[in-house]
Amino acid sequence: MHERDEDDGTPLRRTVTVLLVVIATAGALDLALDRPARWVSFHVLYELGVVLGSLATAVWLARGWDSAAATNRELRVSLQERKAERDAWRASAEQALAGLGAAIDTQFTAWGLTPAEREVALLVLKGHGHKEIAVRTGRSERTVRQHAAAAYQKAGLGGRAELAAFFLEGVVLPRTSAPAP
Repeated sequence: MHERDEDDGTPLRRTVTVLLVVIATAGALDLALDRPARWVSFHVLYELGVVLGSLATAVWLARGWDSAAATNRELRVSLQERKAERDAWRASAEQALAGLGAAIDTQFTAWGLTPAEREVALLVLKGHGHKEIAVRTGRSERTVRQHAAAAYQKAGLGGRAELAAFFLEGVVLPRTSAPAP
């Protein structure tokens, strides 16, 4: 799967920076061309404020953008690490999941579930609600409920919690030498 790089905003950054520098330059040029007789006047102080404000804003924005870019890079690295962890977990769990899938399939067969009941029961076991199962399978919610009820009855179970408990009751985590953080 190819992920496209997100726009880092470089064109906007350049445009805003150039605009602020142009404002500062224009203000300085205007001040120089005015050749004011007094440097302490409202006009001079105003233009100096515009020039200094534009330059300060350009610097402030540049530092903020650099900080955001660094954070963005760190987040991308972290995301790649989490994806690698996820992929490693999936690879290591694949065999166990295949075995669990086979065991579930064997039990569904032993209970005599129809293909539709098997599909609904597996989706219920995975934690999906009746509405979501209906959408995913193209059935009405009422039909999904009927298939689920039939599966519970054939299995001798009282509902979704007992279905999950039937398959997960014996699952225990291995003992570790140190408590989890």
